[in-house]
Amino acid sequence: MTDSLTANSAAPDFDVAIVGAGPVGLALANWLLRDTDWRIALFDARDSEAAARDPRALALSHGSRVLLQEIGGWPTRATPITHIHVSQRGHFGQAHIRREDYDVPALGHVVQYGDLSAALNAALATLMARYPNRLTRYDHTPVERVEQLPRADGTVAPARVRALREGRHPLAIETEVVIQAEGGLFDDARKQQRSIAQARRRDYGQTAIVAHVRCSAPLDGWAWERFTPEGPLALLPQDDAQGPGYALVWCCAPHEARRRAALPDDAFLAELGAAFGERMGRFTHASPRHTFALGLHAQRIPVDRRVAAIGNAAQTIHPVAGQGFNLGLRDAFEMARALRDGATAATLARFARERAFDRAVTIGLTDLLPRAFAVPGRPFGHLRGAALTLLECLPPLKHGLARQMMFGQRG
Repeated sequence: MTDSLTANSAAPDFDVAIVGAGPVGLALANWLLRDTDWRIALFDARDSEAAARDPRALALSHGSRVLLQEIGGWPTRATPITHIHVSQRGHFGQAHIRREDYDVPALGHVVQYGDLSAALNAALATLMARYPNRLTRYDHTPVERVEQLPRADGTVAPARVRALREGRHPLAIETEVVIQAEGGLFDDARKQQRSIAQARRRDYGQTAIVAHVRCSAPLDGWAWERFTPEGPLALLPQDDAQGPGYALVWCCAPHEARRRAALPDDAFLAELGAAFGERMGRFTHASPRHTFALGLHAQRIPVDRRVAAIGNAAQTIHPVAGQGFNLGLRDAFEMARALRDGATAATLARFARERAFDRAVTIGLTDLLPRAFAVPGRPFGHLRGAALTLLECLPPLKHGLARQMMFGQRG
């Protein structure tokens, strides 16, 4: 492997370079290695062992489970979601989505990020043993930039990826296409300089508190989405060795998030109980809290010639309804399917067209909900209550929402 190449090289080093070995990038690598003959480079700033220790919770839809099981990337630990209860604090109206209404074993599952990464890495290692020399991993190799160099005839040469091996040794490779799968949080998206420039941005003025909590009367398989004047409060079932528990995502004003996150456990649990109510008794335990800013950062067209973005690299969205990872996984699946026909700029352009509707619906829904439920005033609360009641009373409407949450617009 050479460390510097020119735009006039006869053949690039790789057909596909994937930047980012999080779950979305790993899933794409698995599909490509299994279903194509492409030479693949997989870059990541950290190593797989570090990812396996990541304790964050991810909400995976039933459709995502089907996709992950197809490549052997389903983790052994996963807590099923069999009921989803949606309500708003201080107003009437609620909706209840049940798995038995949709003939699925679960509406979704909650898994630990590290467990999912470990499962996908294990699946990839199996494929790498079966197809040696087809995929090269560059762990501890942060990518500094991606270059697209014009030829004399006006066309674009294979893309060049410049990175630092072990964080200090310069490396340059050329590849037919680059798939950016290295996402992050809203703050990361604001700070990063993307090679795909045009983006839709919105700062929600909210910060999420995330933690693992326990309560005195847990309901097996129930997930809760409770809208409050400050923002959504979600509790997702996530059991561990100590028994039943919940992954908490509590969205509120930034100063309130900082204050609450710093509270002693007893005071924090008391405020959480006041916001959520007593449906599961009282809250009895909370892990250390973490916070992150919330906003929308979505590429309008996630493709620029030989470079495409998927997952959080293409769109960082509000966590309401837990759709971010599921949308990213559908990106990866459809990208792998598109690349079977060729690792070309034309293939990437077709991918962008085919993903436009699913991205628009999911981004639009997750952008609308937190803003609509944050509008103050009792009349607006009554309108939202009427909308939730209508959703509960009209099965076709509820079925459409449930299908979007489970499968997106993948067809």
